[in-house]
Amino acid sequence: MGGTGPQGKGLGYRFARHGHDVVVGSRAADKADTVAAEIRERLEGVEGAGRVSGAANADACADADVVLLAVPWDGHDELVASLPLAGKTVVSCVNPLAFDKRGAHGAVIDGGEGSAAEHAARLAPEATVVGAFHNVSAVLLWGDEEFLDEDVLCVGDSDEGKEVAMELARAVTGRSGVSAGKLRLARVLEPMTAVLISINRKYKVNSGIRITGLDHGEA
Repeated sequence: MGGTGPQGKGLGYRFARHGHDVVVGSRAADKADTVAAEIRERLEGVEGAGRVSGAANADACADADVVLLAVPWDGHDELVASLPLAGKTVVSCVNPLAFDKRGAHGAVIDGGEGSAAEHAARLAPEATVVGAFHNVSAVLLWGDEEFLDEDVLCVGDSDEGKEVAMELARAVTGRSGVSAGKLRLARVLEPMTAVLISINRKYKVNSGIRITGLDHGEA
């Protein structure tokens, strides 16, 4: 997985906590090693935890079946184009956001007809790209609760790719993620994070999204 920021670190911790082996990626391998060490320390005493290591981005991707993109939008395209992603499932949780005096809002991508996830799909045509984990709080991911009381919405043009992300969601919420439509709907999920930021500032919480009307027992 790529990303040593709060979101990437929190997701890496959750995945490893529930048995997945994780390689944290960064432009600088030593930075990835530092974050991997933080996650390993957090996992001390957790039975069944996966292995966690750090590497430069391309090396982190090389032997991975699933690559998580948890990177800033600035420089996104250059980074994604440089990675060995062919044949892999790529999960994008990149949120292109902008900020002004009125607060956070979604950056307009391709005149409103694009998203970070769609850019990744174009840059890595031989990968299976899905969007997921956009709206999960980094604070809660690094918290003490075993599972978060919210849903992970997964979008993609491949049902098999979405199933991979939906299964990974179990490490975060304790249940399958929600299949939420085609990849183009990342245009909705990515800027939705700006709405949650506004809610968090107003109510001093770490909000998430929960979908009602589903039988989660069947997920």
